[in-house]
Amino acid sequence: MRMTQADRILVVDDDPALRELLSAYLTENGFLVDLAADGAAMRRAMQGAMPDAIVLDLMLPGEDGLALTRELRTRSTVPILMLSARGEEIDRVVGLEVGADDYLAKPFSPREMLARLRALLRRCLVVAAEHPGEDKYMFGPYRLDLLSRRLLRDGADLGLSGAEFDLLKVFVERPNRVLDRDTLLELLKGYGHEPFDRTVDIRVGRLRRKIEPDPANPAFIRTVRGEGYLFNPGGNDAPTASCAAS
Repeated sequence: MRMTQADRILVVDDDPALRELLSAYLTENGFLVDLAADGAAMRRAMQGAMPDAIVLDLMLPGEDGLALTRELRTRSTVPILMLSARGEEIDRVVGLEVGADDYLAKPFSPREMLARLRALLRRCLVVAAEHPGEDKYMFGPYRLDLLSRRLLRDGADLGLSGAEFDLLKVFVERPNRVLDRDTLLELLKGYGHEPFDRTVDIRVGRLRRKIEPDPANPAFIRTVRGEGYLFNPGGNDAPTASCAAS
């Protein structure tokens, strides 16, 4: 699906040269671009206009990218592409754990960054088209709304990140089936062009902390040792229950 000019990207990086480079490149490719050098500037920019995606540097003065991601995830599901000059696996792991949707190590090609941003945005745009007659799924005490990309419990939004939402969507559409990590990575393609072994496990762990009564003993997303994960819509009930689509 084609990106539209309405797509707005907020670039948060303390390197003015990089900010200007990304601004020019993204603008040339049809995006509206806002720039911020730190967390305070990011908040001001978001008060003026909510972005459709954020490119967020990990190493910022004052509040770093991890702290800002944690803050954003308390109130927004906006896709976050995290940048880091180090590119170490631990940085990727921590970034994903706190709610980033994808990770790109510096130095990087602007073309690759553009491809990743488009992939993140595309996943948000196609949900309604893919499921015109099934826009809500019910399981346990939860309602997953595909159109608004929200998970609700008793009317309260649980604040899933974009990656968490897409993982849960994969599970609820394939209940009571064992999905191995390779299958899940393929179904979730578009988030990580360089998938590494712990990507799926990290996202499952984050999702469990939001939906499981006891994340250490999961009832909905169960581990099948040596095989992968199985989504049981019935929770503690027998794993023959199914999601109800409406």
